[in-house]
Amino acid sequence: MKSKMSRKLLPFMVVTIIYFVVGFLTTVNEQLQAPLKFTFLADAGSLRNTFTTLVSFFFFLGYLFSGNMASRWVNALGYKSTILRGLRFMICGLSMYLCSALLGYKYPELEFQIGDAIVAYGFVVFIMGSYLMGTSAAIIQVVVNPYVASYDLPGTQPVQRLNITTAVNSIGTTSAPFFVTVVMFSGVSIENIQIDQLLWPLLMLMLCVAAVTAITHRLDLPDIANTRFAAGEKQERSIWSFRHFALGVLAIFCYVGTEVAIGANINLYAFELMDTGHPITFFGREDFIFGGVDYGIHALLSTLYWGGFLVGRFISSFFSTISGRSQLVVTSVLATILAVTAIVTENLWYLVGIGLLHSTMWSCVFSLATKGLNKYTSRASGVFISAVFGGAVFTILQGGLADALGSWRWTWTLSVFCELVILYYALYGSRIREEDMLTQPSEETLAHG
Repeated sequence: MKSKMSRKLLPFMVVTIIYFVVGFLTTVNEQLQAPLKFTFLADAGSLRNTFTTLVSFFFFLGYLFSGNMASRWVNALGYKSTILRGLRFMICGLSMYLCSALLGYKYPELEFQIGDAIVAYGFVVFIMGSYLMGTSAAIIQVVVNPYVASYDLPGTQPVQRLNITTAVNSIGTTSAPFFVTVVMFSGVSIENIQIDQLLWPLLMLMLCVAAVTAITHRLDLPDIANTRFAAGEKQERSIWSFRHFALGVLAIFCYVGTEVAIGANINLYAFELMDTGHPITFFGREDFIFGGVDYGIHALLSTLYWGGFLVGRFISSFFSTISGRSQLVVTSVLATILAVTAIVTENLWYLVGIGLLHSTMWSCVFSLATKGLNKYTSRASGVFISAVFGGAVFTILQGGLADALGSWRWTWTLSVFCELVILYYALYGSRIREEDMLTQPSEETLAHG
């Protein structure tokens, strides 16, 4: 019995560890926005915020173009082969980051002009790498979400397994800001960062991902029955005909939009507040020097925001009786209140607190949106992952609004809008029409929400 449980647990652990890597590198990408603003975009003029948010825009553009491709790979090749392809894309993306740093270090004079903005060519190479990294993350998530939701791990329900996996993913997102600050930039204040400091850390990350790829290739990841179509098997209906799924795609588009916009842009809002005479304190301190290392406001805010995800997902992993719908209603209401309060008071700590409430939303929306889809699940996962492009749309939209309005303050109304869409889905959009339930739901299916 113990040996059987171990065999069941190992594939789940492997997929969860790979998801940790995705979370870690996603946040590393976001955390490099502010340093690149002071290196490659030092002379970008009035378009500085807009160009800076292109880092996140191109990352999530990879989700838009790769989700459906990845779901086709899952149907044709299986889960393991698809996840290996995703890891190889990740290595390519990191190599582009490395080329960007080398170009900026060796040839800093290579620049071009757009309007009043002067942009380094190294920045263009970096956002190409960001696109490849987003493609990698999309491919891997197309595998991880349906795999974990459908995996037969005794004593667990789908939303619970997703919360466990995303909690480990949050360990990666929480630790990444300190990796960028302490390892990549050695505690140097953000204004004094040099692009060549990226070289060795990026090479180290490439080697680590290569090792994970090699280990995954040798391990057995069993396929899961009734979650994908066999080769040549026809789909009888469009995935968009399932109303609860279609509205779930809209909900996840808005969820990822506000999740990423806060994580990526809160640092830029913090710099604006400090420049306009609004000091940001942490337990009464205005500096962020601990143990002789200047962690900087950008690392502290992001760590606390993504740390809220870690705490929330860890706690919710024990919620075996609370439905996903109930969790989504409560968290979306509270997140709306915090976003409005942050705007009115100009206090960004309320935005940081939203991380705790965002922590379970992905698991809840995914489990509700894919409920009862059976063989359509892998196809649904690909479309679902494409909706993560909301992270690109809202991030760059907010950056453009900040440049147009001359301030980040009122741009956070975008987050209020997103939270209200999520609340609507929780209350009404997630309810399944009778014609959309393909089979009589099992007890495990009912546990989705």
